[in-house]
Amino acid sequence: MSKKNENPANAKEPESSWKDAIYNPRTGELFGRTARNWGLILLFYLVFYGFLAAMFVFTLWVMLQTLNDEAPKYQDRVASPGLVIKPESLNIVFNRSNFLEYSPYVQHLESFLHKYNDSEQAKNDLCMAGQYSEQDEEPQKKVCQFRRSFLRSCSGMEDFTFGYAKGQPCVIVKMNRIIGLKPAGDPYINCTLKGEKALQMQYFPQDGTIDRMYFPYYGKKTHKGYVQPLVAVKLLLKKEHYNSELTVECRVEGSNLKNNDERDKFLGRVTFNLLVSE
Repeated sequence: MSKKNENPANAKEPESSWKDAIYNPRTGELFGRTARNWGLILLFYLVFYGFLAAMFVFTLWVMLQTLNDEAPKYQDRVASPGLVIKPESLNIVFNRSNFLEYSPYVQHLESFLHKYNDSEQAKNDLCMAGQYSEQDEEPQKKVCQFRRSFLRSCSGMEDFTFGYAKGQPCVIVKMNRIIGLKPAGDPYINCTLKGEKALQMQYFPQDGTIDRMYFPYYGKKTHKGYVQPLVAVKLLLKKEHYNSELTVECRVEGSNLKNNDERDKFLGRVTFNLLVSE
């Protein structure tokens, strides 16, 4: 019998398949690269991104060294504070005969005024009225007392419903905190009823004054326990005011604080709606 010639050159190479593109068992390549190549690529990206992360952390650390923990480095954009009211609603609607309707407002006021309780404020200092409490050189700033009893019939101590049960609700106005603010003059809160109707109001403290002894404010860390001065406004509604929506605007007056910037409706003023039914 004749022997067939077996020539290695004529031997067929094994056909490649799509699986070889993922892993080639003959060359040991994974996705076209050997283990050594993959290791070098991984090492490169670890070094590259590690360097970027270290540079970012170092840059952030350098910037943090320029900041002051007690006060912002720059604060030239807000020269005047905004006004807010308590309870925190710009639409106060309730029936004076229904406790469930006005109880959320009462609870909010009671919770807000807790830190103003006379027992809490007794820990703070009695400051000189009419004078700024400047304490630039003091490491720990003193806090001037603002007792809840200063709000008299709007304190919730004489009437726990803050006048809501009688249909003559109290609204508390306060200024936002601004570090270093020292308003010139004698600031006070003045509220007016928009429209043709007239509405009498009572202010506590008297005349809605905001005493200068509560300024300046030095920041949360160094001025621990600081409380903003408040002005309570008692709206003396009469029968003709019930069942109709009233719009009340309160402004800070008597100082250099802005209250008429059309670009910011809350800068030095606040407007809210009131609807009381019998």
